[in-house]
Amino acid sequence: MGKKLTKQFYDEGFDKSYYLGCSTGGRQGFKSVQKFPNDFDGVVAGAPAINLINLFSWSAHFYPITGSPGSETFLTTAEWQIVHDEIIRQCDSIDGAKDGIIEDPDLCRPILETLTCTSHASNKTSCLTSTQVNTANQVLAPFYGINGTLLYPRMQPGSEMLAASLMYNGSPFPYSEDWYRYVVYENPSWSGKNFTVKDAAVALAQNPYNIQTWEGDLSPFQKSGGKVLHYHGLQDQLISSEDSKWYYSHVSQTMQLPPSKLDDFYRFFQISGMGHCGGGDGAYGIGQGLRTYDGTNPEDNVLMAMVQWVEKGIAPETVRGAKFVSGPGSKVEYKRRHCRWPRRNVFKGPGNYTDENAWQCI
Repeated sequence: MGKKLTKQFYDEGFDKSYYLGCSTGGRQGFKSVQKFPNDFDGVVAGAPAINLINLFSWSAHFYPITGSPGSETFLTTAEWQIVHDEIIRQCDSIDGAKDGIIEDPDLCRPILETLTCTSHASNKTSCLTSTQVNTANQVLAPFYGINGTLLYPRMQPGSEMLAASLMYNGSPFPYSEDWYRYVVYENPSWSGKNFTVKDAAVALAQNPYNIQTWEGDLSPFQKSGGKVLHYHGLQDQLISSEDSKWYYSHVSQTMQLPPSKLDDFYRFFQISGMGHCGGGDGAYGIGQGLRTYDGTNPEDNVLMAMVQWVEKGIAPETVRGAKFVSGPGSKVEYKRRHCRWPRRNVFKGPGNYTDENAWQCI
């Protein structure tokens, strides 16, 4: 419809068409890539809610783990801060810089038993009970179905403080609860407090209109000459960035193409320090929307990077992010180039971690 309207309004019509979206918008971008390969010349898909049915089930499975506030399995926001601080202590400097940002969560496998309070501890404000440690470990574990099949990967470590009040707050996750109430069971009285992996199996078997959006063969889009720039924040509190890496692997295996060949039309970028589609502790300003805007230079703006890729044949090697002092529109504290998967960012120096040239994709 947009194309028809453009042709009617502008005498010259249009030459190229682009898609930009994040979250559900990211999933819709991939639905276009998978099912309607001739609609767009370039698709920018951020934090996509692909693997959607299992995403709903993964989000639903946190309440049975944490329980309600006051239960022995529950962690308050302050206690999640303890977990987060310990994860940062163990994993922050793996990339070579102590900056409060985990550049590659794949290398972070925290041992949270270090937080266990001893029976004779006099100060228990910086430790947890063994039951709470088990809760934290389960929250950060992959989600498996009734037959042991992996349904959804783990929540990436480092996102605890963004996720605590949203995903681990002692209430069923509302989006998941509504999905089960009004789509899966058509029963408005169904409660997320009763969720089990058996419910996950029922939901996945339905998959209405293939809303999963998990097709691995992108060859029609590739043959059409289309390009897709896929990004995901590594502090995402709503959709784990691990799912994007899982999908990339799925495409690689389905199409039997290594990253060097996928790079011709499909590039995925990890954005360290970015929450869900924006926000977070790091250089998340990559220009995918108003709250991440830092100019129209293709190096700083993912949409303009896509335009440059399609129209000039200059593919993005990195996606550059801005770290704002006090939110979008404020002064930029530093910038950092985020790497194209499967590369990872390491601090090589010399100088401070705020120097973008001190980092290297390896």
